[in-house]
Order: sequence, then structure tokens, then C-alpha cells
Amino acid sequence: MIFRRRVLALAVIVSWLTVSVVSAQSSAPTQGGQSPERRKTSEPYTGDLSIFESPGRDQRLQVNRVMDILGITPGKTVADIGAGSGWFTVRAARRVGDRGVVYAVDINPESIRYVDNRRRKEKLHNVKTILGKAEDPVLPADTVDSVLLLKTYHEVAEPVALLRKLRAALRPGARVGIIDRNGNGEDHGVNRDVVLHEASEAGYRLLEQYDFVKGDKMDYFLVFTQQQ
Repeated sequence: MIFRRRVLALAVIVSWLTVSVVSAQSSAPTQGGQSPERRKTSEPYTGDLSIFESPGRDQRLQVNRVMDILGITPGKTVADIGAGSGWFTVRAARRVGDRGVVYAVDINPESIRYVDNRRRKEKLHNVKTILGKAEDPVLPADTVDSVLLLKTYHEVAEPVALLRKLRAALRPGARVGIIDRNGNGEDHGVNRDVVLHEASEAGYRLLEQYDFVKGDKMDYFLVFTQQQ
């Protein structure tokens, strides 16, 4: 009887250790200390939006080259996710012309009001604003040719969910660009490998990657399309 009790107790201890090891492995952080279930993100910017209009930003970010790579040409439909002040929205709107459309998407109502005022002031009739959600850009289905998340991805609280919802809005062959910088998620950056993993999980494949954005080589530019 004593022997059987000792065997039973040993079995319970082994079972508990197995569960503990599996639990620890499932919650182990990925590269950069980020959990695969829910990584850290930076607090979305809610300050003065005019800071994004600094002189020379076009040249520093090589925005025309970025638009060339994303296939932003006259007549195309573009989504600027995390539009902020509309800095990229305005440049994309001028590139696509009257036959094109640019959706300025942001989860901050103040950003939407700012871009609305700006498009009226600058007479950009091809710009449409959308108040998005953390997990959904709320874009119309099968409309978008090109997407850019410019220095925004590290603020996205539900990145995989957002990218999955985005897929419904994309036309065949649409290009999705993400420009960000390496970081731990909460320092206004997110590691390139994390973005690659999350995009793959959401159903995208990497087409191209660049490091020409900004001369310090700290920023990366990833271009994705939907997996077939």
C-alpha cells in the first residue's frame, strides 16, 4: 500500500512538472523579448500633428522612390494606414490624380479631423478619411492597389488581426509596404523579424525589402503581397 502511494505521488509530481514546462515554453518570448501571443506596442501619438511636416522629410524618407516601389501611379487606389497629419496621404493623392483615390485611415479622431480640414484646404477631392479600429482598417472590399504603414506598425495593438482584415480590401497583386525601425515594440520601433513573422501569420509573403529609407540605415522598408 505504501509503495502504491509513493508511485501515485511520483506520478502527480511528474505530471505537474510536464505541465509547467509546456506552459513556460508556450509563453516564452520571441526575439527581442516579445511574446508570440501579444507583443508590446508603443502608445499611439496624440500630440501636435504638425511635427510630421518637417522640412526635408520627403528627401530623408525618399518618398517618391517608396511610391514607385509600391506601384502608386495615376488612377490607383491607395490606403495610408496610420495617416496622422496626412503627410503621406497628400503626396499619394497628388501622385494618383483625379482618377485615383487615397484612403486616410487612423484610429485617432483628431487625426481624421486634421486630414479632413487639410484636404478641404488643399482641394484634394480624391482623399477619403476613415476612422479605423485597432484590429480593422475598415476599408471597402476589393478596392485597394497599394498600402503604406509609415512609422505606424509599432503602434498597432492587434497587428495580425489588422493585416488579416486588410486582405479583404486588397485587389489581386496589391502591394503592402511597412516602414519602421528596429525596436522592442514600446520604444517606437519593432524588430524586422517580428513584422515578417506576423505578416506571414496573417497570410502575406515578402516580395522585397530595403534599407534606403533614411541615411542612418536604422529604418527598414518591407513590401508584401497576399499569399496565393
